Amino acid sequence: MNEKEWFEDQDFWLAYAPLMFDESRWAEVPEVVDRLVKLSSIRAGGRVLDLCCGVGRHSVEFARRGFSVTGVDITEAYLEAAAETAAAEAAGAALELVRDDARSFSRPGHFDLCLNLYTSFGYFSRREDDLLLLKNCAKNLAPGGRLILETVGKETAARDFVEREEFERAGWNVTTEFKILGDWEYEVNRWILEKGAERIDHSFALRLYSGYEMKQALAEAGFASAAIFGGLDGKPYDEKADSLVAVASR
Repeated sequence: MNEKEWFEDQDFWLAYAPLMFDESRWAEVPEVVDRLVKLSSIRAGGRVLDLCCGVGRHSVEFARRGFSVTGVDITEAYLEAAAETAAAEAAGAALELVRDDARSFSRPGHFDLCLNLYTSFGYFSRREDDLLLLKNCAKNLAPGGRLILETVGKETAARDFVEREEFERAGWNVTTEFKILGDWEYEVNRWILEKGAERIDHSFALRLYSGYEMKQALAEAGFASAAIFGGLDGKPYDEKADSLVAVASR
């Protein structure tokens, strides 16, 4: 973990935040948390670890509902935004925010539920680091605890693949370009943002897992069992899936 990864660039996250966390993403939070509670069967007041919590959308909502929540992210500005939201919407709630790498944050056996949402998995340059994150999730869960991981599945990426898209969002003209590398091991994303004379151009690669490959990785990481769903609503992971959602038990 000595070599700096692209996601450690704080400026990138600041530039792209308005696109990733627009009003629609905030509006969906209560329903998403309803689904997470149902999918995980976590009991009221349980301990939640939100890995790669970003600006704290789900962390704050869980805390507001009376859960004990620890949000972990590597981006300091996002944690500051999460703290501001918590102060405004969840005053007095049990919410801890920690700046750390998801591969190294350690609190063994402490949590009832670990979350890794909104396609925050698969960006490490080495697959070994993906496994390290999963092993860390397993280690930090109490016996019987669960991990819910949401990402883009290899199957849905193939089904929905386009080479280029153009749209407007948050005042930016956005162009996205995609290509596949390594026998469908990676999907390379290029995002170009333009607003007047301002232009931001950034590329990154997402390692793709099929449903079967994800179950294999979770077993390798030490989880006792894992199920794959096509969304946080628990729908099947089939041709109609929205995303790849893994629910793994410690």
